[in-house]
Amino acid sequence: MRTRLSICRKKKRYASEADAIAAAQTASIDLRPYSCDRCHRYHLTGRTRGKRRLPVAD
Repeated sequence: MRTRLSICRKKKRYASEADAIAAAQTASIDLRPYSCDRCHRYHLTGRTRGKRRLPVAD
């Protein structure tokens, strides 16, 4: 599914997947990173249906 440009502009951008994963693990809700086809960076999403969960941070 293609990311809408208006959504991309509103979300925080992470330079690498590792940075996005680190941010997702510190969040109080279940988030996962995805690569944006608009800005070619990473964003976080709360949509987790059918997706693997991130490992729990120690």
